[in-house]
Amino acid sequence: MTDEAPGAGRIPDSDLVERGRTGDESALGALVRRYQDAAFRVAVSITKDDDTALDAVQEAFLKAFRALEGFRGDASFRTWLLTITANEARGALRKANRRRETALELVEPIASRGPDPAERAVLADESERARTALGKLPEKQRMSVTLRIEEGMSFREVGEVIGSSEGAARVNYFHGIRRLRELME
Repeated sequence: MTDEAPGAGRIPDSDLVERGRTGDESALGALVRRYQDAAFRVAVSITKDDDTALDAVQEAFLKAFRALEGFRGDASFRTWLLTITANEARGALRKANRRRETALELVEPIASRGPDPAERAVLADESERARTALGKLPEKQRMSVTLRIEEGMSFREVGEVIGSSEGAARVNYFHGIRRLRELME
């Protein structure tokens, strides 16, 4: 995992943003390392495609860094970045739908050392079931569940990212969780 553990030694986002505004590439790199996984999870929850999500994340970071001067700090940097990421992912999805391209299935990756093949198969099956079930949820429910569980965001932050109130974020989350339980039974 690339996110830094909270606690001693962690440079606050606000300091990294200030350094980034002056052109400090190491500060920008630290922001990328800190939030690239979260941004990817948001993007893939919208696009349902890893490659499209990666492209959206890259574009989101580029846009965020170009607009860093205009970042006022009304929301946290994380919330601001994930909102940009969600918008980029939606745009990439609209673009892909206009083109109607079909991705070719790739060959399975070479097996790595780790859990035995039977255990890997069970884990992969359960992971795929969960991802498929999550993909069946409406976008706001899917994002609410992803942001709340994967990113540990507050309902207020989730609401900011999905463009709704804190209360609506709660409702989307709870409806999403209930529906996931139904789909996973």
